[in-house]
Amino acid sequence: MRYRSFGRNGWRVGEVGYGMWGMGGWTGSDDVQSRLSLEAAVARGVNFFDTAQSYGDGHSELLLGRLMAAHSDKRLYTATKVPPRNREWPSRQGVPLAEVFSRDYVRRCVDISCANLGVETIGLLQLHVWEDDWLVDGDLQRTVAELRKEGSIRAFGLSLNRWQPWNGVKAVQSGLVDSVQVVYNIFDQSPEDELFPACREHGVAVIARAPLDEGSLTGALTLDSKWPADDWRNGYFAPANLAESVKRVDGLRPLVPAGTTMAQMALRFILSNPDVSVVIPGMRRIENVEMNATAAEMGPLPPDLLAELRKHRWDRPSIRSR
Repeated sequence: MRYRSFGRNGWRVGEVGYGMWGMGGWTGSDDVQSRLSLEAAVARGVNFFDTAQSYGDGHSELLLGRLMAAHSDKRLYTATKVPPRNREWPSRQGVPLAEVFSRDYVRRCVDISCANLGVETIGLLQLHVWEDDWLVDGDLQRTVAELRKEGSIRAFGLSLNRWQPWNGVKAVQSGLVDSVQVVYNIFDQSPEDELFPACREHGVAVIARAPLDEGSLTGALTLDSKWPADDWRNGYFAPANLAESVKRVDGLRPLVPAGTTMAQMALRFILSNPDVSVVIPGMRRIENVEMNATAAEMGPLPPDLLAELRKHRWDRPSIRSR
């Protein structure tokens, strides 16, 4: 495993972290398989684990807590998220901060997450949605300062709305946050425009999520792909998006380096960018852990391949009114 600095925090984190949404909120998850995969990840040098209170209503946090207890001799970095009180993903412009992340609500969530994780201090606390307009309300700044002073959290960050990397630049510039989590992959390259330069300037860590575009960049999707009725991917891969995703993935197939997979190429694309601190693919099976760890060991992609992959940027609609 290669390691990178996590912004201004001084942490050394493995380039490939562990995204734990799949084992808490996706259909087909199996706890035994999840625990084996988590153990395999630690063995391969993974030391950054990203979860959330909303992943399986705390189930993902509980799994991580057990892993940390079993490896108390190792430095494992834990990141979790406070769910929006109104349970709206993504957030909506114009909704007041108090309706989504009031002081009392955030503090209650911190207590719940600490109990689930079996810790007194959360490594990185993130808000699960974000609006830059909330910066004008000083209540959040006071809440974060209190949590830091009490030792309830070591660092504070944001998980930005999908396809809205610009809706976090002001927070980065404000000095409030230590990290931002953002969708970044071969298709979603827009964080490079404004967000990454701001993070670079202010020493803010970048967590790249959805590195495989929720599965399309594994190369396994087809026009006939289906999921159980209650699986959220039915909404994400609605017919129009599924068809376009399959078409665009097919355009990438000739570029996959010999002896590697499309998923490994996708991870290496992200890790070729030094602005990224850690990438957090979902790894519900041991074979996923091995494949992703091996991708990191391969190092950056060649410049000519990177140049070709940049031509596959896919800018999807997002409302930008601020």
